[in-house]
Amino acid sequence: MDISLFLSSAVIAGTPLLFATLGCILGEKVGNLNLGIEGMMLMGAIGGFILGYTTGNVFLAFLFSMLLGAVGALIYSILTVSLRASQVVTGLALTIFGSGFSSFIGKNYVGQVLSDNFKSILAPIKIPLISDIPIVGAALFNQSVFVYLGYICAILIYFYLNFTKYGLNMKMIGENPYAADAAGINVSLYKYINLLIGGALCGLGGSFLSLVYIPSWQENVTAGRGWIAVALVIFIGWSPVKAIFGAILFGGLDILGLRLQGTGIEVNQYFITMLPYATTIVVLVLGGLKKNNLNSSPQALGEAYFREDR
Repeated sequence: MDISLFLSSAVIAGTPLLFATLGCILGEKVGNLNLGIEGMMLMGAIGGFILGYTTGNVFLAFLFSMLLGAVGALIYSILTVSLRASQVVTGLALTIFGSGFSSFIGKNYVGQVLSDNFKSILAPIKIPLISDIPIVGAALFNQSVFVYLGYICAILIYFYLNFTKYGLNMKMIGENPYAADAAGINVSLYKYINLLIGGALCGLGGSFLSLVYIPSWQENVTAGRGWIAVALVIFIGWSPVKAIFGAILFGGLDILGLRLQGTGIEVNQYFITMLPYATTIVVLVLGGLKKNNLNSSPQALGEAYFREDR
């Protein structure tokens, strides 16, 4: 097996997970557990594909996918932040809604393929010098601009969370929204903004699948990646930078079966297909066994905030 080629494929397969994980981190850092990641990814996937297929404009396709992901997040935000509905139930409902929405809207596009001109715009771009680093250079720095955007988003969110006043405020809200409110921080506003940005990133991750990874439309194109992203957040300890490496790891598990087939090694295909999801379960179990506060979940995660309770 060509290690460099395998790593390059893992980076591509992990990119939608990276965007979804970053979106999930933003939501959970303000105390909202959103299980609707899968739904927002599907909404972004079908929205991006329809715009890309009909207009051939890459920018509009990405923008519309982010918009639809944000719309899904807005529905979730209104119900959980303003109306204080159950975050778990609302997230599950959003996943079901996103799945039905993408299937209904995309039924006339099943099997359709993007134009060669559109695909050429998103072709790999080699970054001089660093792409010549053995093994990792070609894998990390000879990719689509979409992949580089994922790196940039992860780094920007890291600095936003740790080195800006707004990032520190949102982390305070995730730990204790009542204390944050008493300090003069607009809790609901922060929740809305970060949840909407997170939803836009999830939509972007979904559009990567339909615009770059395949690139065509098929139902349930996300194939459970939204659920993997929820577990990946726990695995990387809510760290945006670690999300890059975690996404590559899970991306590698996703394409491991195809690569093993090319080497002639006989492995049960169903077992290989199961690996990313089995690993997700293991991560969730280990996350629940953590006893230390280092890289632990926000204290107020999943709790509805009601100002009058302060």
